[in-house]
Amino acid sequence: MHISRATQATGELFSALQKLIPQLTSNNPPPTEAQLIDLLASGSSTLLVARWPDQTGTIAGLLTLVIYRVPTGTRAHIEDVVVDGTYRGKGIGEALTREALRLARDGGANGVSLTSNPQREAANRLYRKLGFTRRETNVYFYPFQ
Repeated sequence: MHISRATQATGELFSALQKLIPQLTSNNPPPTEAQLIDLLASGSSTLLVARWPDQTGTIAGLLTLVIYRVPTGTRAHIEDVVVDGTYRGKGIGEALTREALRLARDGGANGVSLTSNPQREAANRLYRKLGFTRRETNVYFYPFQ
């Protein structure tokens, strides 16, 4: 497999997002082309793309890494990890996560946080295997109507 940063909003990448995001969540639609362009232009977000079996292969998975500065340090957060159901079990999620960890360390973060739905058992096993620890905290969300 091949992991790289997405830098251009190609038709192939847009189509991959249209296919992969519904496999991740039904709560939010895939991005529009304009939203994808904004994401790739963001200074704080990195969209990682996994191709199978090599750099010329199909886009099989995605991960977004967000690195940002706050008064108490540099933070990093992993969001929207998804591997196409056809390619699960091939180590793609692990490779994406390991690359995100490397980029976060290189970006000055002292660690990386993420959230994962408890029903995503394989994902949760992977994160524990990689050394993530479950935090005892309250996560709040304020929805804008």
